[in-house]
Amino acid sequence: MHHMSCLADDVDCYCVGSICLGPHAIVSQHVHLCSATHDYRQRAFPLLVGAITLGRESWVAAGAYIGPGITVGEGAVVGARSTVTKDVPPWSVAVGVPARVLSVRTLKS
Repeated sequence: MHHMSCLADDVDCYCVGSICLGPHAIVSQHVHLCSATHDYRQRAFPLLVGAITLGRESWVAAGAYIGPGITVGEGAVVGARSTVTKDVPPWSVAVGVPARVLSVRTLKS
């Protein structure tokens, strides 16, 4: 089965945890998908792992960072150079550092 998802050139998938792309998901150039970090509050600095899910027809634009445990919902758009530290709701547009929802994505006929 072909899902027609795409990772562009120079995407960094740090996949300690799973990274799942839904059908027709697009990940543009120089995106960093980072499924792990460390708990800096503990002396042992333990690894924290969280799966990343990019929903059907979502688009992560160039240079964005998606952190561990994040879901980018179906049809959502993450703007270029954005840093995503919280889930992005379906059919929304999130931008900035940290990313915040700016608008709803609607498709023209």
